[in-house]
Amino acid sequence: MALTGLDIYQLLPQTNCGDCGVPTCLAFAMKVASKQASLEECPHVSDESQEALGEASAPPQKLVKIGTGDNALQIGNETVMFRHDEKFHNPCGIAILVRDTDDAAEKAERVKALSFERIGQLIDVDVVAVECDSGDADKLKTAATGLNDALGLPLVLIAGEAAQLEPAARALQDARPLLWERGGPSDELIELAADSGLPLVVEGELEKCDADTQKAKDAGVEEMVLCPGEVSPREALEFLTITRRAAVDQTYRPLGFPSIVRAWGDDPAQKSLEACHYVLKYAGIVVLDTDRPEYVLPVLVSRQSIYIDPQRPVQVEAKVYEVNEPGPESPLVITTNFSLSYYSVLSEVESSRVPARILAVDTQGTSVLTAWAADEFGPEQIKDAIEKSGVFNELGDGYCKPVIPGLVAVISGELSEEIGQEVIVGPKEASGLPRFLKNEWPDLVG
Repeated sequence: MALTGLDIYQLLPQTNCGDCGVPTCLAFAMKVASKQASLEECPHVSDESQEALGEASAPPQKLVKIGTGDNALQIGNETVMFRHDEKFHNPCGIAILVRDTDDAAEKAERVKALSFERIGQLIDVDVVAVECDSGDADKLKTAATGLNDALGLPLVLIAGEAAQLEPAARALQDARPLLWERGGPSDELIELAADSGLPLVVEGELEKCDADTQKAKDAGVEEMVLCPGEVSPREALEFLTITRRAAVDQTYRPLGFPSIVRAWGDDPAQKSLEACHYVLKYAGIVVLDTDRPEYVLPVLVSRQSIYIDPQRPVQVEAKVYEVNEPGPESPLVITTNFSLSYYSVLSEVESSRVPARILAVDTQGTSVLTAWAADEFGPEQIKDAIEKSGVFNELGDGYCKPVIPGLVAVISGELSEEIGQEVIVGPKEASGLPRFLKNEWPDLVG
């Protein structure tokens, strides 16, 4: 039976020191009981308490680390089936497949190019899967070490036999690659993983994975990743869902590991669709056999979207942003710091080619109407943001006339009194900004 928060609380120091990042020991105990924290996060818990709690206090899904340093990938440690229940914690890795018969240098350059900026965040490929297509262990080792040197990204080493993996695994042991023996793991791979301390892939149907994870754990392997093998998207979804539910809802430890799945579609578009499907439904790593940007970008966007915390709006820094090299006679456009609002305004101002400044007011990441309704985007807040930014010091006489969204035209009079300047009411939608800035702004300040 799972321990309750009170059971765990009785075994804590009960000092409420806050060193774990939670204000009280009782609150920390509740987080441990709900699998949102690990007992090890308490720096003062006694060895006796650690032993008493044992695995009952561990998160339902094992945390697996692949790679080292700043680029290391952590997967697993998830605590819920549905993001709205809390959030998903560790974004899945997006891996590009490279065969040891490919030109490794060319592939490395193509992987480097798979980096994009979206809503102020950099999204990119963060894993490379190297497959022993040649059947030659030394060739796999050469390709893998070359890609590791060129990219420094976490690696997944794939081969048909453990013997083909061993030279590359030994050479890259300090880089902590994930070892994947197709159809495995064999006893030889389990021995290699236990000896080297590297994570391995357990591939097959649920019953086989259940048995193999326990066998590998008995041999000393702690970090494992589950894989359904070469199956249809429907079968892969079933595998991902069942293993996640077994871990989260039933705390079934033999299946309490993250998963890796490969998109096996016949063409790049199908592979991209499959990969998006797996990202949204619990995969820890998705292997994609294409490096064309138009097929990789949707997968990266899917990951970015599903791993955003639903309880925390996406927002940009509240400050003045300069667009198209503005001068003292350029307009000042006011909006909120909600990412969607800000980037909608930014894209339209950029497309207008009119030099301008955009002031993003801190509304805790809410949109214009939502913030106005919550009294977070009114005359006082906008006045404070203008004064704090000092933006009026950059504007010439007669041009200190902020442009506010037409949706909140009702505040224009009061805002004008607050700042002692004329306030211009702009279009209701960001799409109207190019026409407004080109045709109406010059007349309004002329």
